[in-house]
Formats: sequence, structure tokens, C-alpha cells
Amino acid sequence: MTQLDERQRFMFSDFAVRGEMVKLDEAYKDVLAQREYPLDIQLLLGQMMAAVTILSSTLKFEGSLILQLKSSGRAEMVMAECRNGKDLRAIARFDDSNTEATLMDGHLAITIEPDEGERYQGIVSITGTSLAESIQAYFAQSEQLETRIWLAAQDGRVGGLLLQKLPENPDLPGLPASDEDWNRVVILAETVTDEELLELPIESLLTRLYHEEQVKVFHSAAVRFFCSCTRDRSANAIKFLGYDDAIELLSETEKIDIDCQFCHEKYLFSLDDVKQIFAQETAPEGTVLH
Repeated sequence: MTQLDERQRFMFSDFAVRGEMVKLDEAYKDVLAQREYPLDIQLLLGQMMAAVTILSSTLKFEGSLILQLKSSGRAEMVMAECRNGKDLRAIARFDDSNTEATLMDGHLAITIEPDEGERYQGIVSITGTSLAESIQAYFAQSEQLETRIWLAAQDGRVGGLLLQKLPENPDLPGLPASDEDWNRVVILAETVTDEELLELPIESLLTRLYHEEQVKVFHSAAVRFFCSCTRDRSANAIKFLGYDDAIELLSETEKIDIDCQFCHEKYLFSLDDVKQIFAQETAPEGTVLH
């Protein structure tokens, strides 16, 4: 049985070019089911999900990779997150009155948040009219890695392909890729159609593109829609608000209602809950938890 939602890593055996492919079906549909989006925003959201899944494959630790786009076009903000290379969530905010292009002036941010260690963020201006162009510009400017990416979304399905020319490294198989090697594999990838990215099984597509190359295909990894929101994280948001402001908010309503924007899970906090949240910390001198 073909895995509907998966990412697949591959390497060229004779030279150091890595590849990653992704197909999303159920995970994409689960995200679209959370709220209504116009078609152009749906397609961009799907491409963001494919891109963040592919990019997360480079992480060698537990944590999240977040792709966030802000523009002056109809797509005001689109965010996609992949945690531990398998758990996906995404959301978009759009201006339905804006009749301009979906993507216009703005920026793309790639954020890496390890469970342990420092957070890292790189930002690049939106380049061209597609998400793929902006991601390629990010790697050229911030990582100095030659990178090409192809993204497709249609009818509740998403597909993506990434090629990356790796720097010289004695731990990597094969020799550094020559310009001729790199140009050849990119030109072959340029022949891929959206229909092939969306419909062909990953290994079939690799065979179609690179039947004359030696390609090592690794085990595929399943991906899914999964929201990482928890009651504890929502409690931390109240803690960030501060005790006095939380109490003032409770004076206006019986409970603080925190609604996850990704999955619509609701977390309710009563006065006793709020007191307990702040009782777990050392209260500032002179503060009375009443």
C-alpha cells in the first residue's frame, strides 16, 4: 500500500548532491479542514507545508523548523511548522479584499527551534512570484548552498522535490559535484510536471528522472498533521501575560479561554487555575494571590 503522507531522502552515489521528496494528502486535507481558505491561499499553504517538511529533514536533533511568510499581497501571513521531521501544522491569514497577487513585497523567515540549544532564524526578502524562488534565494544568501526546489499543490494533494549541492565533506559519499553534474541533475528535474509530483510514487518518479544515475534511496518517513498545543503551553501564555493582567481579564469574564489557531482546541482557565499557575512560581514581593 502506498504511503499517502511521506518524505523520502536520496543521494547521488557518484557526487555529493542530496535530494528530498515529499507527498502530502491527509495531512494537507486536515489543515484545510480547520478553516475556509480561497483557492490561491490553499495552494500556497500546501506549498509551505511541502517546503517545511523537506527542509526539516536536515535537522539532526529534536525540535521544530518553522517557515513563516509575510507579504503585502493577499497572503498576509502564512506559517507552517514541522516538528521532529514528522508532525505538521500550518495556518494562513489573508486579505480577501486585496485583488493583487497572492505574493508581493514581504519577507520569508526560516526559524529553527531545538528542544535544547539556541534558537536560530534567517530572513530573506520575497523573491519573484513563487515560494520556491524565495527559498532558493534564502539558501543562496544565508547558507551559500546551491539549492533548487519544486513545489506543487492541487485538489487536496501536495508534492515537492529538493536538490542541494553539498559542500566538500570527507564524511559524505561521493566526490564534490562538478558544475556539469549539478547542471545535469537540475536540468533533468526541470522536466518534472506538477502532475508527476502529485501523482507518481516517489521511487517511480526518481526512476523516471534519474534512471541513468546511481541513486541511493533511504527509508521513507511518514508525516502527519499534528498540533503541538497543550494545556501547559497555554498556561505559559497566561504566565507571560502576568498575574495582575490575568486577574483583570478574569474580572471581565468568568474564565480565560485560549483557542489554538491551528487545531481549534480550547483551553479554559478559571480563577483557581490562574492562582495555581502563579503559585508554582515565587510571587513578587508584596504580591498577594487573592
